[in-house]
Amino acid sequence: MKLQQLRYVWEVTRHQLNVSATAQSLFTSQPGISKQIRLLEDELGVEIFARSGKHLTRVTPAGEAIVELAGKVLRTVDDIKHVAQEHSDERRGSLAIATTHTQARYVLPGVIGEFRQKYPDVALHMQQGTPKQIAQMVSEGTADFAICTESLELFNDLVLLPCYRWNRCVLVPKGHPLVTGKLTLERVAEHPLVTYVFGFTGRSQLDDAFKSRDLTPNVVLTAADSDVIKTYVRLGLGIGIVAHMAVDPVADSDLVAVDASHLFQSSTTKIGIRRGTFMRTYMYDFVKRLAPHLDRDTVEAALAAGPRHEAELFKGIQLPVL
Repeated sequence: MKLQQLRYVWEVTRHQLNVSATAQSLFTSQPGISKQIRLLEDELGVEIFARSGKHLTRVTPAGEAIVELAGKVLRTVDDIKHVAQEHSDERRGSLAIATTHTQARYVLPGVIGEFRQKYPDVALHMQQGTPKQIAQMVSEGTADFAICTESLELFNDLVLLPCYRWNRCVLVPKGHPLVTGKLTLERVAEHPLVTYVFGFTGRSQLDDAFKSRDLTPNVVLTAADSDVIKTYVRLGLGIGIVAHMAVDPVADSDLVAVDASHLFQSSTTKIGIRRGTFMRTYMYDFVKRLAPHLDRDTVEAALAAGPRHEAELFKGIQLPVL
């Protein structure tokens, strides 16, 4: 059994059983991958993939267990490389962050700017997606940190570190009736709404607030991107409900942000880290720059805690509010 064979098996499953796409991503040949997978199956005495002619059609039950173990082996190999790299040069390496548009656009620029100044030789890779996709990237080892509000709790192999709390505002054009008077859910529900897709940026708290008052909001458009929401508010499609941190006082000076924190429960953005991840010094530093209360000792304690027990470490903690 060769490490290369395990990598081929792992990568083929990540590419939806497309051997050609796998070969392109690994800069090798399709026949070479197919041959090595066959040799591994012959050695193990089981089929990892079911086939129809030359095409892989599905992962067999035995293959599912093998793929999972292959992923663990490959992650362990990466950790060994990281250990060696840490001792040879703690300021070189790479950091892959999976996050949403709101975090990438409005929260992370300052953190990444400071980080780059201190660690110019650390290659940063940022991937965006839905919260569930983001969590899955970290769970599978294709990203180091997941930074988002929703869906992280769906993955039991992630340690969840609370970073900060935030709430919402209602975005309207200047002169809109909601600019004056007390803002209530009833008044908001009278207008067409433009807001986040369900599963993004605390959307569930928004829906729960209307439901608790037996109100049915008229949501005319949803988007994953705060800037898209603002675009359609400007076009007059409706009023926007966005994260307060997504409002730029300069770029959005043509709109009025009406505080709505009294209408909705606050949301908490977290960092998700796969349990067992080898944390390099600069990774701890990045976490602390994003959330100053998450120092190295706190993060290490959370990573060492049992599944979901890390939540006990943060009971009663006062998170910063953005």
